[in-house]
Amino acid sequence: MCFARALHRQCPQCGRGHLFARWARLSERCQVCGLIFRREDGAELGSMYLSATVSQVFAALVFAGIWIATDWSFGPAFLLGAPIVLAFCYGFLPLSMSTWTAIEYITDVYNCEWWAQPRV
Repeated sequence: MCFARALHRQCPQCGRGHLFARWARLSERCQVCGLIFRREDGAELGSMYLSATVSQVFAALVFAGIWIATDWSFGPAFLLGAPIVLAFCYGFLPLSMSTWTAIEYITDVYNCEWWAQPRV
C-alpha cells in the first residue's frame, strides 16, 4: 500500500500529503501527518544508486538496440541515443526518489521507529 502511495507521489504513511515540493525536489516532511522524508544526511543515497543502475541498464539497452538495428557509426548513434537516455534519466528521477522513500518507510516501520506509524 505504501509503495502505491509513493508511486503516486503521495506520503507513504498517510497517502494524503505531497511527496515532492516541485519536480524531483522531495519535501522535507508530509504536510498532513508530519512524516519526515529526509531524517539524516545521505537519506537519498539509495535513490541515487537505484537511479544510476536503472539508467545505465536503459542506456545499454538503447545503444545495443541502435547497434543491432542499424549499421550507423558512433556519431549518429550517439546523437540519437544520448537525448533518449537523458530524457529517461530526467523522467525516472522522481520515480526513483519516491520508490526509495517508500523502501525507507517500510524499513522504519519494520524496525518500529517512533516516527513511522503504519496506516491502512
